[in-house]
Amino acid sequence: MKQSMQSGMNGWSWRWAHLFGVMAGWCCTASALAQGGGPPKPAPASFAAAFFISRGSFLGTAIIWFLLALSVFSVGLMGYMWVINRRVHILPEGLAERSRHLIQTQQYRELLGLLGADVSYFGQVLSSALRESAHGFGSMIRALEQAADECTMRRLRQIEILNVSGNVAPMIGLFGTVYGMILAFQSIVAAGGRPCPVDLAAGIGTALVTTFWGLIIAIPSVAVYALIRNNVDALTSEAMLEAQDLVNRFRPSQPTATPATPATPATPAPTATPAPTAPTRASRPTRPGTASNPPAPPG
Repeated sequence: MKQSMQSGMNGWSWRWAHLFGVMAGWCCTASALAQGGGPPKPAPASFAAAFFISRGSFLGTAIIWFLLALSVFSVGLMGYMWVINRRVHILPEGLAERSRHLIQTQQYRELLGLLGADVSYFGQVLSSALRESAHGFGSMIRALEQAADECTMRRLRQIEILNVSGNVAPMIGLFGTVYGMILAFQSIVAAGGRPCPVDLAAGIGTALVTTFWGLIIAIPSVAVYALIRNNVDALTSEAMLEAQDLVNRFRPSQPTATPATPATPATPAPTATPAPTAPTRASRPTRPGTASNPPAPPG
């Protein structure tokens, strides 16, 4: 009897302990919810998963990685164009002064050797003009202008690639935007107007990420293109002026004109006096008492 009562009390104590444990768990959960804890949140997506991968879309991922490759190419091209368009490659320090000294001392063979070994813009332009010195000053000026135009256009065509990439990248990003919005609306249609938020967010995420990478490429490309072009225009203009100043030293000197002596006024020619004319028979004077026609005799 006593053992049965003791076993019954042990059973009830276990039940009460279990009930208290459950109530304590409910109280902790309620307090956590009241403090804003809520259920455990999923781990946030990493930067690589958010910006390098389009979930559920192979084409979206391909567009993103193409834009990434274009961005790497644009960064490398920016650095290369900035290096080759510095002053040392257009108008090197001391080259203009050295060329002027050789022209003043008439060391033309050394000058042609110096300019032929130089690959800068100034060296190519001035060397082209000096090679035409045998054909006169006019030919030198024409060769100078032609060489300057060719070298300038060659440099501008090289940096034009930056302008192209800066204008094409937003168009590729816009293509990804349209594609992502198509995916989002297709998910709405497939779900009958009540889409899964995950599928809807995947299409919108593709649209935004492709636009993001397109702008990341376009903004620095267009800005660096404008800076390099302005630098090229300024340096090539300065080099052209220096080359023209040196070529003008070969301009032939104009001969000094002698003052003309004033012409003596011409003496007027003497006018001829008219010769006396002989009297005609009709104008001869008649003798007195005579008449040229005698009167008729009286009847």
